[in-house]
Amino acid sequence: MSRRTRPGGGPRGFWIVTAVLGFSLAAAGAPTPLYGVYAARWGFSAITLSVVFAVYAVALLGALLAFGALSDAVGRKPVVILALSLQVIGLLCFVAATDAGWLLAARVAQGAATGLVSAAASAALLDLQPPGRPGLGAFMNALMSSAGLCAGALGSGALVQYAPHPERLVYVVLLVMAVLLLAGVLLLVDETVTDRKRPRLWSRIAVPKPIRPAFLTAVPCLAATLALGGLYLSLGPSLAGDLNHSHNHLLGGGVPAMLCGTGALATAALRLRAPRVCMIAGCVTLTSGSALTTIALVVESPGLFYASTVVAGVGFGAGCLGSLRSLVSLADPEQRGALVSAIYIVVYTAFSVPIVVAGVIATHIGLHATAIGFCAVLAVLALTALIATLRTSAPAEPTPAPALPAGLDAPRSS
Repeated sequence: MSRRTRPGGGPRGFWIVTAVLGFSLAAAGAPTPLYGVYAARWGFSAITLSVVFAVYAVALLGALLAFGALSDAVGRKPVVILALSLQVIGLLCFVAATDAGWLLAARVAQGAATGLVSAAASAALLDLQPPGRPGLGAFMNALMSSAGLCAGALGSGALVQYAPHPERLVYVVLLVMAVLLLAGVLLLVDETVTDRKRPRLWSRIAVPKPIRPAFLTAVPCLAATLALGGLYLSLGPSLAGDLNHSHNHLLGGGVPAMLCGTGALATAALRLRAPRVCMIAGCVTLTSGSALTTIALVVESPGLFYASTVVAGVGFGAGCLGSLRSLVSLADPEQRGALVSAIYIVVYTAFSVPIVVAGVIATHIGLHATAIGFCAVLAVLALTALIATLRTSAPAEPTPAPALPAGLDAPRSS
């Protein structure tokens, strides 16, 4: 906990902030079942679709690097309120959308909002967690990353398929939730930052020299994990529709939901395991899952595709948890913020850039063939990460550090 913070808010404030974090990721996952609908209705290409997806990650990374320490200076509540306000703007853009330009604006607003709330909420959860449960804040922070995406994709798929006004209703529901959460934060969450100061913008980015070998070992695992997440969240519904010869949006939203939901369960199951154990488990299941997905796409088997998604989901959760915790636990506290900033660059580059490249390739050879090549490359990358991890000796146990979720726990000033 920062020396400028005090415990406050009790369980009520803690769970409201947890809900805000989960809501932010659910809102990010909600457009997933609709990307194919937008593309068909407005006639934009796979390149446009992938760019609409990727700008979210670019905006999120920019907000984290520029404003990751803002809540330490001005307080947690103002930053969370600003983030929720940006979410409202993004959702209104979705409601008003008539072309890809509106979608780009909406995703930029969502990305910036998620970056801001990730930084402030992750810090607030540590400040507000119950005194008798010291690991609860870090655990809920990690869990909400996958669980929120899962809920957003699945809930959106159900509303798009079975409710009226499929392109707008889901965003109206999310707008109501955002307003309720804004009221909850304003009225029921106590501020924990007591020593305000002038904000310091832009996080320092560095990988300390003693940690560089471990960083290079973890990079393939991080890259494969986040690239897989990007594939499923952007193109997963389209792949499921092609394999099943169906346009059922609940079925499409269920594919990324399966990946993220299994990832959340893996995070919960492995939260007490050593980071190296999590990394090895993540690399094994990620390699197996990516290979099985490749085979499923080649033989066009929907059942094998869903089974491989579950296996890959275990790798998605375990790989992120193990690699991030193993790196951050090696850094001294004064170096941790700069290291986490470097990790974020790897994470969100892997999350966004490969999808844009895949979109370009898909316009020439088709989505199905592109996905086969994409998953095959991920399987090789995950196998490389497994070999590198096994060849690296386990480090001595350092001073425990807060666990990092899959791209949520932001750099903080001391």
